[in-house]
Order: sequence, then structure tokens, then C-alpha cells
Amino acid sequence: MTKEVYLTGEGLEEIKKELEYLKLVKRPEIINSLKEARAQGDLSENAEYDAARTEQAMVESKIQELELMVDKAIIISEVKSDKVVLGTKVKIEYVDDKDTEIYTIVGSKEVDPFKNKISNESPIAKALLNHKINDVVVVDSPNGKYSIKLLEIL
Repeated sequence: MTKEVYLTGEGLEEIKKELEYLKLVKRPEIINSLKEARAQGDLSENAEYDAARTEQAMVESKIQELELMVDKAIIISEVKSDKVVLGTKVKIEYVDDKDTEIYTIVGSKEVDPFKNKISNESPIAKALLNHKINDVVVVDSPNGKYSIKLLEIL
């Protein structure tokens, strides 16, 4: 991962909290598990030792990933614009069925479908970026094309 990571300030803080937890809590727990497993003797058939080593590898990998995300983070702020940009909250209408939805366009590392946070790389966000209120855009999704109308930039 060498490209920029777009995050809100809140998203960056969540990543930093997770990183701190992994370094200060999880890593020491795993080290203790390894010590206890080693104390049992023969490591060649020690399931606890193997499990602790596997967990250690996963945690260390996650720590590296999170550190890289923090290093490459570009903070997106809520911007007031008449066009849709990264960080914008939008209200849209699906033209075919008149359903409305509110989405926040975030970087790919902060996507949360349960909070209607969609990636700037998603079909809907790609279609909306740089458009203005009342624009109707065509979304080119894996399930086919459909139209949405930008009702509001919130």
C-alpha cells in the first residue's frame, strides 16, 4: 500500500486507538502466551505455542498495516462546496423508484455500510463526484446502470 489513504479526522483517531491497543495490550498478551507455551517444553508438538505464533504474526502484520495507514493518511475535512467532493454528505434519490438515501463519501479505509459511509471508489460516489444539486447522474454498477438525482449536499 503505497498510495494515499483518505481518512476523516475521526477515522484517523480510530486507527490510532486500534494501533495503540495492539501495541500496548495485545502484543504483551501474546508475548506472555509465548512464554507460557515455551515453559511447557517441547515446542514441536505444542499447539498453544503454534497458536500464539500465528496470532503474533497476524497482530504484527496489522500493526504494520495501521502504521502505514497513519503515515500515508490524508485528512479529509467536511467541506462546504456546491459540488460533491470527498468528505461530502449527500442526499440522493434513485430515479426509478423515488427512494431517497443519505450517504457520506469517505476514503476506502473508512467505509461503513451500517452508517451509510461509502467509498469514493464506489460506483455511486464515482458518479456523484464533482456534480451539483439537481444533477441526474448515471451509476455504472456491477448490477447494471441506473440513474440517481443529487437532492442535497448536507
